[in-house]
Amino acid sequence: MAGMLANSVLLPQPSIFLPVSSSRSSRSIRKTPLVMVKASSKPSDSVSASTKSKSSDAVFTAPPGFKPPEPKRFAVKPGKLLDVLGAAIGVLLRLGTGVFVSGYSASFVSKDAIPADQYALRIGGITVKETSKLGPRPEKPIEIYEFEGCPFCRKVREMVTVLDLDILYFPCPRGSPNFRPMVNQMGGKQQFPYMVDPNTGVSMYESDGIIKYLSEKYGDGTVPLSLSLGPLTAITAAFATLGRLGKGNLYTPAKLPPKPLVFWAYEGSPFCKLVREVLVELELPHIQRSCARGSPKRQELLMKAGHFQVPCLEDPNTGVNMFESAEIIEYLKQTYAA
Repeated sequence: MAGMLANSVLLPQPSIFLPVSSSRSSRSIRKTPLVMVKASSKPSDSVSASTKSKSSDAVFTAPPGFKPPEPKRFAVKPGKLLDVLGAAIGVLLRLGTGVFVSGYSASFVSKDAIPADQYALRIGGITVKETSKLGPRPEKPIEIYEFEGCPFCRKVREMVTVLDLDILYFPCPRGSPNFRPMVNQMGGKQQFPYMVDPNTGVSMYESDGIIKYLSEKYGDGTVPLSLSLGPLTAITAAFATLGRLGKGNLYTPAKLPPKPLVFWAYEGSPFCKLVREVLVELELPHIQRSCARGSPKRQELLMKAGHFQVPCLEDPNTGVNMFESAEIIEYLKQTYAA
């Protein structure tokens, strides 16, 4: 299984050290209070060279004696139940936003209606067929600079899940040395989230503006009600962080890898959230392959691994591919923490 995943990352692997150039040399596009700028395809040479120098000499290998754990559905490692419950609070407060893909529908079918090699929700003798309606797919992964503990960033991550988009995340926890300063160079201020769409050459601040842009470009233009309530949306998104207060906010010194990790996950999963906290704290760039309920990428992961379960991590820097949130967290800390 590990070999299958290691050799077949489906997304293109963009250089994580080639961000768009500073907006100071770009023409701004302004609408209402949103800050939008045209993204340049030419990277900032000074930032690129500086970041490369921090990672080029590092050689990453799996921890000694490491063996990927066998996946166990809905299993919670002893001593981790409170962490999972704390991460689940946000899903309840946000009324399940980030659990389902746009146009989600489900229907009961006979157990023989869907072949065993096709993904379906199977619980006991019950089989549920899940479908969704997706908009245009971006050719290149959209880039978002953000951090886990930010309520405004959570709003955007929820919309990303609804639209089933794959995102190249550049974590920007407080005190981090690499990507947080880049946002200031590109857009003129350190404000999050910050989005860069290499497919259209557009970049912008402001969560509501990003949500509207993504909906119009990669959806049907509809924004879910739970993301359309103005201050109430922001307040509930802030309360959603209380169960994991302080997690995913502060930088932990780490070694920067040369390639982004690939992370199969979705915003509404508490198990995925626990791993993302550590990815952010270690400032590890990662392509998140969103696969909420109704996503066709559930079938994709099933075909690659012979099993569907999230979170799932693919690390092209070490060749490690694995399931199980608690073990993924330990692996990340052992491999990348300085």
